[in-house]
Amino acid sequence: MGRAHVSTERPVAGRYRLVEITHRETNRVRWYADDLRTGRPCLVTQVGLPQDTAGARRAPSRAPRATESVARLCPGRIAGVVDTVEEAGFLWTVTAWIDGTPLDDVLAEEGTFTPVRAARVALELLDVLEAAHAGGVTHGELSPGQVFLREGGPAVVTGYGLAGTVPAPRLTAPSYASPEQARDERIGPAADLWALGAILYTMLEGRPPFRDRGRPEATLKGVDRLPPRAPVRAGPLTQVVQGLLRKDPRERLTRQVVRGALTRVLREDPGAAPAAPGPRPHGGRTGTVRYAGREWGRRTTLLGTALAVVTVAVAVLAAARGLPGAGAGSAADAPPPSASAPAGPPDGPGDPSAPTPSPSPSDGAGGLPPGYRAYHAPEGFSVALPEGWERLDTSRGSDRGYRVTFGADGDPRTLAVTYSERVGSDAVAVWRDDVEPRLERSGDDYKRIGGIRATTYQGREAADLEWYAEAGGARVRTFGRGFLLGGGRGFSLRWTTPAAGWEEPASREALRTFLRTFRPAAD
Repeated sequence: MGRAHVSTERPVAGRYRLVEITHRETNRVRWYADDLRTGRPCLVTQVGLPQDTAGARRAPSRAPRATESVARLCPGRIAGVVDTVEEAGFLWTVTAWIDGTPLDDVLAEEGTFTPVRAARVALELLDVLEAAHAGGVTHGELSPGQVFLREGGPAVVTGYGLAGTVPAPRLTAPSYASPEQARDERIGPAADLWALGAILYTMLEGRPPFRDRGRPEATLKGVDRLPPRAPVRAGPLTQVVQGLLRKDPRERLTRQVVRGALTRVLREDPGAAPAAPGPRPHGGRTGTVRYAGREWGRRTTLLGTALAVVTVAVAVLAAARGLPGAGAGSAADAPPPSASAPAGPPDGPGDPSAPTPSPSPSDGAGGLPPGYRAYHAPEGFSVALPEGWERLDTSRGSDRGYRVTFGADGDPRTLAVTYSERVGSDAVAVWRDDVEPRLERSGDDYKRIGGIRATTYQGREAADLEWYAEAGGARVRTFGRGFLLGGGRGFSLRWTTPAAGWEEPASREALRTFLRTFRPAAD
């Protein structure tokens, strides 16, 4: 595979400026990028190619053709490829910006799905596969990283056209390869059904049926020779998962049987929301439902002043211990939180995930949702804020650390940005050993939501923590994301809303925008 150094200073093909890494799987890295020709944001996916092979030479033309074919069969459900480039030993595939989140990032942040929610997502994927198979197209690379969940519509699938690009059995995400693929045999639609079963297993169990063993060939050997780990949380979907993960492709469940089983799970759950129809794929039944995605906040005006006060108290990292007003037993001593999905080890020297300062967000309308503006803090960071938001509070510490809290009059939601030069080298440990004990002693009825999640953010080590607390007699909810810059330095972002209003789409968009546009100044 290619090992050439990837520079964020030199645009790919002289046109696509790489801004930050948004996702990583085996041999695949996805970047948020700016199209310098159009001024619009886009997604650039980087895949390593073997040198001097016929497949590598065909790769730039293969992906657009396959994607276009499936997009005609299943409109609105496939990420359109706008450009492909073979450069520096990599295949770079450019798609328009997708307003959604990769499935494995959602799983890393939220944990496992309920059977009903998993069935909804699986039905959306089945729609795409059914339409593509009717047109004679096999995906062959399907994995959670190729599935984008959207809040306003059904899932979008990327990655068509990669299978067969190189002579390797599976180009990316070998944990989701079918046994016949692991044996480097010719594949067909049954391989996609195996991948659907592996994705369904992951949504329910929180891990793939075959673990990643570090080297693709070792992982593929396990897929071929070992039995899948028995599901323990699948409930009514157990037989579907096991039927899709049969080693012999001739014994796997058919699409019709899978659709019937998934639909039955939705129909028999009394609390399940009715399926909302999405675009009908050509040659396939609808069966789609809208994704009830990450619900981050609801605007509630009753708690504005109280919440602004409590956020100042609880939004600071423990790492910023020198900040004024942060007593030893207060929640204000909390350390840095962090980012999204667990990332695998760097793929050899020159790995593009190496920490690289990212440019500040631009004011261009193409890059920000309506009603947002880029804010450049004199302290050394930038972030997009809703119109009308301003600095509510600024605290500074003796170690050059600081905390800046943003919000607006009448809006109970707040964003706190904290910088410290006293953090350690383990983002999870900062939450576990410094922040959480202080939150527990704060007397604010702290209650953690889920576990502390290790991840990466902008290519750096990070960790997330969510919790409930009391503020002025009202319940609030906070999402914290912190990441390490190295040399003891780190940033933390904390988003706090009234707990009763955690599901407002506007607040969900606000958090997504903060995380996408936050940039530390160049090191």
